[in-house]
Amino acid sequence: MKLPVIEPQRDDFTQAPSISSELTAQWLEAFLRDELIAGRSIERAVVGLSGGVDSAVTAYLCARALGPQNVYGVRMPYKHSSPSSLSDARLVSEALGINESTIEISAAADGYLQFEPDADARRRGNVLARVRMLVLFDQSAKLGALPVGTGNKTERLLGYFTWHADDSPPVNPIGDLYKSQVWKLAQYLGVPKPLIDKAPSADLEANQTDEGDLGITYAKADAVLSRILEGYTNDQLVARGFDRGEVEIVRKRLDSTHWKRHLPTTAMLSNTAINEFYLRPVDF
Repeated sequence: MKLPVIEPQRDDFTQAPSISSELTAQWLEAFLRDELIAGRSIERAVVGLSGGVDSAVTAYLCARALGPQNVYGVRMPYKHSSPSSLSDARLVSEALGINESTIEISAAADGYLQFEPDADARRRGNVLARVRMLVLFDQSAKLGALPVGTGNKTERLLGYFTWHADDSPPVNPIGDLYKSQVWKLAQYLGVPKPLIDKAPSADLEANQTDEGDLGITYAKADAVLSRILEGYTNDQLVARGFDRGEVEIVRKRLDSTHWKRHLPTTAMLSNTAINEFYLRPVDF
């Protein structure tokens, strides 16, 4: 199968790139079957259902690729989680007919946070994200199912994720899709409208939104990121119609979080250091 083609035509240089939703869905379904069944002899997937569009799209792709009976959606609320996150996640499991469970993580997270009462929202959010990943990996061992990642390309490039948490699952079908492309794919797949329309949020505190944290909308960030990856400088982007302040926000986050997109750095003491030298032929 050919790679899905990102549509190069844009009416405006400052627009985010689009996709062919049908071709992208077909490709990602084939990707999941190849990575899980052919590559690992695993026929089941476990997905953390947050009530957001990213995890919903991932669940839809897994259900189409593996069959809904082989997909396990896990809701992992914390005591401060919005009730709508739970109800929106249920919309996904009910629409798809996948297996669903709810595991409340408050006691687990607070078992540590009780010793850090002054932890700010960022630290608390990181703890919750890592506890949720602990749950997913243990559920994978219980169910014989592979954890499937739900982080989109925009979040990954902006470093808007918890290291060794959101990025931990060994397979991620949407990691090369900008957020705006995830929304488009969600519409094609039939994700419930409330999940598509809601403001993206990590659900760490009341009225918190991703775009508020980032200081820029996803649509604008996607447009800037896509052009930066094509090699344009800040000055070139501004000359072509982008707002300088928004370009600088994106560039700073992209450059300052580069380390989060790499495996831990190994001190090399030999010519067989894992990942630095020791690679199988299929790893090249």
